[in-house]
Order: sequence, then structure tokens, then C-alpha cells
Amino acid sequence: MEDPAAPGSGNPPANGYGNGNGGGKGKPAAPKGRETFRSQRRESEGSVDCPTLEFEYGDTDGHAAELSELYSYTENPEFTTNRRCFEEDFKTQVQGKEWLELEEDAQKAYVMGLLDRLEVVSRERRLKVARAVLYLAQGTFGECDSEVDVLHWSRYNCFLLYQMGTFSAFLELLHMEIDNSQACSSALRKPAISIADSTELRVLLSVMYLMVENIRLERETDAYGWRTARETFRTELSYSMHNEEPFALLLFSMVTKFCSGLAPHFPIKKVLLLLWKVVMFTLGGFEQLQALKVQKREELGLPPLAEDSIQVVKSMRAASPPSYTLDLGESQLAPPPSKLRGRRGSRRQLLTKQDSLDIYNERDLFKTEEPATEEEEESTGDGERTLDGELDLLEQDPLVPPPPSQAPLSAERVSFPKGLPWTPKVRQKDIEHFLEMSRNKFIGFTLGQDTDTLVGLPRPIHESVKTLKQVTRVGSQSSGIGSHQGILAKEHKYISIADVQIKNEEELEKCPMSLGEEVVPETPCEILYQGMLYSLPQYMIALLKILLAAAPTSKAKTDSINILADVLPEEMPITVLQSMKLGIDVNRHKEIIVKSISALLLLLLKHFKLNHIYQFEYVSQHLVFANCIPLILKFFNQNILSYITAKNSISVLDYPCCTIQDLPELTTESLEAGDNNQFCWRNLFSCINLLRLLNKLTKWKHSRTMMLVVFKSAPILKRALKVKQAMLQLYVLKLLKIQTKYLGRQWRKSNMKTMSAIYQKVRHRMNDDWAYGNDIDARPWDFQAEECTLRANIEAFNSRRYDRPQDSEFSPVDNCLQSVLGQRLDLPEDFHYSYELWLEREVFSQPICWEELLQNH
Repeated sequence: MEDPAAPGSGNPPANGYGNGNGGGKGKPAAPKGRETFRSQRRESEGSVDCPTLEFEYGDTDGHAAELSELYSYTENPEFTTNRRCFEEDFKTQVQGKEWLELEEDAQKAYVMGLLDRLEVVSRERRLKVARAVLYLAQGTFGECDSEVDVLHWSRYNCFLLYQMGTFSAFLELLHMEIDNSQACSSALRKPAISIADSTELRVLLSVMYLMVENIRLERETDAYGWRTARETFRTELSYSMHNEEPFALLLFSMVTKFCSGLAPHFPIKKVLLLLWKVVMFTLGGFEQLQALKVQKREELGLPPLAEDSIQVVKSMRAASPPSYTLDLGESQLAPPPSKLRGRRGSRRQLLTKQDSLDIYNERDLFKTEEPATEEEEESTGDGERTLDGELDLLEQDPLVPPPPSQAPLSAERVSFPKGLPWTPKVRQKDIEHFLEMSRNKFIGFTLGQDTDTLVGLPRPIHESVKTLKQVTRVGSQSSGIGSHQGILAKEHKYISIADVQIKNEEELEKCPMSLGEEVVPETPCEILYQGMLYSLPQYMIALLKILLAAAPTSKAKTDSINILADVLPEEMPITVLQSMKLGIDVNRHKEIIVKSISALLLLLLKHFKLNHIYQFEYVSQHLVFANCIPLILKFFNQNILSYITAKNSISVLDYPCCTIQDLPELTTESLEAGDNNQFCWRNLFSCINLLRLLNKLTKWKHSRTMMLVVFKSAPILKRALKVKQAMLQLYVLKLLKIQTKYLGRQWRKSNMKTMSAIYQKVRHRMNDDWAYGNDIDARPWDFQAEECTLRANIEAFNSRRYDRPQDSEFSPVDNCLQSVLGQRLDLPEDFHYSYELWLEREVFSQPICWEELLQNH
């Protein structure tokens, strides 16, 4: 059967809340199932003392780690094959010398000869030459003495290969392999696909990845020629060259072809890694994004940014996670109800509304925050079934959040920091909403979007509006872009680039004639969006299908796509040691796929949001329609601490170590021990990216926030707080903050430590009533209408900007013969070569009947 949580599937839920039991109430079938689930939870959430993880978030991991993840451990014997192919070819061309001994001109001459020998009909000979090129890109490790030397010569050789035109030659070969119908049909006929079915593609993609990754890396010691080559390479990848689509679109088409089942032999991990690095190289990473954002705000006349979010997060400290205890110890840790009543009774006459706060402050510091009650365990189990059974909320009636769990009240005393890390913000919409409520209350009518007229309102309202618009004087400002000394102004009122873009779009829709045609700059991001536009739903569904197959919580199913084609050997393991090695390789393979997809989606969303808000909304809406939200929650519905500390790597088999050192004898004990790292960088990176992605999809979208509530995401997200890493905790707390108003008063009382952490770490919105649930946005409404309105705006934007007909009735007509004949036409570069042939075929050989021409016009 098809997985109901699979992206793009259309299975309706069993009932209004999708309990996954075919219409039942979502209760366990027998007490035994409940006890099993409770014991599993105790094992996964027992009191594990997680140390603070020294993790620095960035675009990528270290250079060597990024190169090593290109290869699976099953591919290691091919390093020797590549070396042999190079040495056999090199000896026939150069006598008595090694590669590193040659002068640069001799090296260029040899590379030119290699590229000439690529243009042969025989696939076998062509593959040998391609392997020789791959050996050069891998750093000619046979002539190196250390890993540093291998990485140095790999980078040097990649620049040399690019300058000689190797990338263009391999791009042509890649087109041939993609269109190779014989290889596709052969793979479709096989019952089991192995690494041997994708040999040519893996060699080509490996060379291209090594070139992109090595040239993308910037260093201060790079020569001027390398810097120039880098910018030229970036331009080639960004724009359509020689009437071809941008390179990223070719890789996207490979992803969709793989997911459609037409090319199951594609090495999808290499495709995704290359696609991610190409998008990062052409559009820019997080630092370039921040610089672009500062530049764009300056162009639009907006105030400068108060801070760089990633720089602020780097200065944060991780909070202690909420405590969890076993059921047996709860009665001893919680005070008797009579004592609770006694405490409340002594204060009831003076501070009636401070009951919960008094109890909260008087509790012992080391008592538990939230005992795991039986009801909460059932709701957590329901949540797991809901993720498997729910699908598209947008096709259902508005959903009401389930009743909150009746957890006993207990909490911890916390210490608050001296200052909050973020500058508070308020939107124009928030000020308008505040004045609308105040005017309705005091004078009985509203003034629309007018935020300046305060006539008839009492003095406290004047002060409140002044505070919302307040400008605070500070002595200095420091951000990720730079530091500025002096008196600067920080406004509470924040106008985003998206607000300006939406306003401009509304004006263009109202006055298309008077405002004229919009001038759209041809940036790499704009060109990529135009190329992706008409196939974007298929691209998003394909990426999410692969992400679902690679998630550790996914169950093996017969109809799911096979993502292991480029990791499984031809002969399956026969010993325990071989099985363990393959198991580690498969898990590592899946982790790398999750890493590349999460980083790719996050980069696309951030760049599209900066380019135009409706491009971002278009991608976001298709991700939501393809069930991205339940998919991410399903990913986190596991022991995240175990996932982040997983040791699915064998350091001696990683590139470039495996090319220099003699391979020691592996044993089951050494494989079980793993490496000595405190955590797995790629897994923590993937988790943060997925949380950031979930935040992007749900921010300011109440219908999608309700999806978080209905899928019972609160206990899933709260368990992720056990990981003591500031950035991961911040995005978990953001997701919890937006849904606290829907979770009920009892949940907030039972999770005071989490509420305090939200207050300390998440940015404050000046009049956001998130902690009390009194906001009007918490009331049920037609959530489908919200998405439909957004979709209508997106379609209007795409239609206006990208679907303009060539012969529009509004386009001006030039009736002057001289100006028409005097216009310059952009002709292709090779036009002058075939100009005479074109004249003969299109002009001289075509009879022209002037009488008919005059009659028709």
C-alpha cells in the first residue's frame, strides 16, 4: 500500500483527525501495546545527560569531509582502478616522468590529449579515459605522501582541468548518458540494481562534483587567474550557455526522471550533492544571502538590519532540556495535593491570579517539569499514527485542535538573563490591528490603515502607539556584516523586503497601464526560477519522495523508490564483517541524502524569498501540498539524540585517508566502536535545516500552524530540546511558540520551563499575545480561504510576469518603416557562418508575390 504520509499522495484520512486505525478512536488495541510503547519511550527518553555540543553552523562541513561524502565505501576499490587507467595512459604519452614533475604547459598538453581521446566511439575506451581524468581530479594520490598533499593537488588539478575545457566536455558526455535508453531499459529489466549499473554516470558526476567543490572554495592565497576562473565558472553554471538550460535544471530533470522510475540506475546521492553545491555556488551561501539582503534593503530605502540572525545564534548558549521522569518516581517527586491546596489557600485572598506562578516559584529546582502521564503517552502514540495517516488538511474542513493533555502541574525555577538577544519587532499590520481594536472600543468606528490619527483615543493608547513605533538610541551596532560605532537608531517597527514587494505587486495589478512594464533584473536566482517554474511541483514532489525514502523513521515498502542503487555491491556480503560494513555504508548513504536535500530546499527558499516573496510562496505552497510538514515531523518522531550522535562512518575508509594509508584489518569491534567524535556533523546540520525549513513554511500561516497542532507536533518537538545545541533549540522553540495559543492553558501551565526558554531565546513581537492565547488569530476560521487567497495572488504574479503573450493588444505598434528597418536584432554568434546559406534558402529561392502581399495587408 501507498504510504499516506508520502509526498504527493492523495489518500484521504480515515476520519477527521487521521488516527490511522481506519476510523477508530486512535486508542491502542490492547493494554500490551500501550505498555510496549511506554517502555520504548522510557528507553528513548530516559535521563540521558547530553553535554553541550560544540557545533558551528555553516554552509558546509570541512572541505575534506565534503569530498569524502561523495564516495560510498563500496566504491573504494575504484580508486585503484582510476589510478591504473591513468598510469597506463600517462606512460604512453610521457616517458620517464610523473605528473607532479611536469611543467604546467606539459600538464596542459597532456590534458588536451586526454580530452581528444574522450571523443571515441567505444564506451570502454571512453570510460578508461574518463577514469584517468577522475584520478587527476582526485589529486593524483599515488604521488602524494599525506592527505594535505592530496587535497592540494586535487584543487590544483581541478582548476587546470576547468581551464582546459574539461567541464564542457563532461557535460556533453553526461547528456549522452542521460539519454542512453539502452542503459535505462537494461536497469528496468534487472530484478536488483547494483553499483555496476551506474559506472559511467558515477565517474562523470564525480569529476563534475570535484571541480565544482574545489573551484567553489575560496582562499586568500588563490592566484588572480584562479579567482577569474571561479567567476567565469559561476557565470557559466548560472546562465544559459549555448542555448542550453542552466546546469541546475539538468540535474533537477535527473531527479524527476529517477523518481518516475524511468532511470532507476541513476546515482541519486551524487546527483543531489552536485545539485546542492551548484545552487550554493551560483546563488550564494548564507553569508552571501545576508550581504544581498543588506544591499536590497538599502536599494529599497529601508532601515538597515539590526542583527545577523546566524551571528546572534552563535553567541547563544544552549539551555538545559526539559526533564523527563519515569512513572514510578512521579509520586515521590510531586508534592501531595493537600500541600498544593494549602499553599493556594494561604494566598487566595491576596493574589488569586498568581496561583500557578507561586507554585512554580516554590518548587524545588531539581524537580521534574512535566511528568509523562498515561494520557500524554496515548497522545504521543496518537501523534505517531496521525503522521502516518493524515494527508492534505487543505482539502478538509477547518480542524479544531485536540483537547490538551491534563498533565499534573510541576515546573522548575529558572534564572533569566540580563538582556534578551534579539531586537523586538512589530509589523505595520500589528499596529493597524491594535488601533482597530482600540478605535472600536473607545470611539466606535475605524479608520482603515491610518496609524497616525489618534484623535479620541485615551492617553495610554497614545503611549502604546508611540512605544510600538519607538526609536531606541544605542551606542553601537554589531552585525555579521560589520560593526559601526556611534549613535544608531533601532526601530521597533520592522518593514520587511516582502512587505514592499507585496505592496508593489498590488499597485502593478491595479494600474498595469500607467505604471508600465516591470523591469526584472536577470539575476541567477531569477533565471533559475524561470527555468523551474513550469515543472516546479514535480521537482518538489521528487525531492520529498527521496527524503521520505532516506528518513530513518521510514518503513521499507515495496512501492517506495530504491535510493541504494549506487551503494549496493554486485555481490551481497557473506560474512558478518561485510554485512556490518555494508550496513554502516547504507546508513551513511541515507544521512548524506537527507543532508543534501535539506540544505538544498533551505537555500532555494531563502534565495527565492529575497528575490520575490511570491516566488518563495509558490515553492512553499507546493511543499505543503506535497506533505512536507508531516514528513518533517515524521523525521523528528525518533530519538533525535541517538540520530545526532550516530557513528555511521569508518574513518580509515574515508577519502583522502583511504588513498594514502594502507588499510588496516577491520574487525567487528572496531566497526562497532566507530569514531571518537562527540556528534555527527551532517546529522545535526540536517536537523537544523529541517527545523528552519519547517519554520519557513509555517511562519505567519495560521492554517499551517494548525497542521502542527493537529499532527500533535508539540511532544515531538519538545523531545528535540534534549539536544543541547543553541541553534537547534532556537528553531524548536520558535515552532512551539507559534502554536502555544492553540495548545490550551493546561499545557502552558505544565510546560513553564519551555515557556521561559521561549521568552529568553525567541524574538519578541511587541503585542504578540502568544503566552496567553487571547489573540484573535487563535479563533477557528476558514483556513482553506487563507491558502486560496495566497494561491490566487501567486498565480496572478506568475501570470503577469511570466505568461505575457507576445502579441498583446496593449503592446505598442511601430508604424514607421525606417525605424522598423533600423532596429538592431540580436543574432546568434554562429549566424554569420550560415548567413549565405540562409539567404539562399529563405530569400533567393522563395518566390514573392507582391500583389498577394499588398492584398493581405
